[in-house]
Amino acid sequence: MGQPKKLVYSFVARGTVVLADHAEVSGNFASVAAQCLQKLPTNNNRFSYNCDGHTFNYHVHDGFTYCVVATESAGRQLPVGFIERVKEDFTKKYSSGKARTAAANDLKREYGPKLKDHMKYCDLHPEEIDKLAKVKAQVSEVKGVMMQNIEKAQDFKKQGTKIRQKMWWENMKIKLIAFGIIIALILLIVLTVCRDFNCW
Repeated sequence: MGQPKKLVYSFVARGTVVLADHAEVSGNFASVAAQCLQKLPTNNNRFSYNCDGHTFNYHVHDGFTYCVVATESAGRQLPVGFIERVKEDFTKKYSSGKARTAAANDLKREYGPKLKDHMKYCDLHPEEIDKLAKVKAQVSEVKGVMMQNIEKAQDFKKQGTKIRQKMWWENMKIKLIAFGIIIALILLIVLTVCRDFNCW
């Protein structure tokens, strides 16, 4: 017999309706995972809960919830990597809309074996899944940093525009004051010269 399985149960749900699931071992994982599913927020996010030596890992994305129950010894990256694989595969296969209207367990016969295959692959290749999950996490982190830098650059550009406008007004004020002084000097000279020469 091989090493014990680290991924023990998984499902894909739309809202609170489980469309397909697969259990590698017996237990009450399905009922506990379904109870947690009822309490999850609907916004796109990741959630993880610990219970009796297992982690219940969820990823809510575009109205669908991807879940895997793993032993605590599986760590964090393996469940995340599994969920990413399933999410990518499920989206590719069902993005046309079949999953949006399916009733509870309608996709179990069709997609349950795919969940089993993904679980088996991830259990047999944890190093590869860990590496992929780490790379995706790094890419996500770099993307976040780039977005922050773009926002800072846009703020800098806005500040630069404001400073340029302020400098333009300052420059214009100086030009208007100089123009006013020149006009006043010309008037003063004309009035002084014309008074003595009677220009009018």
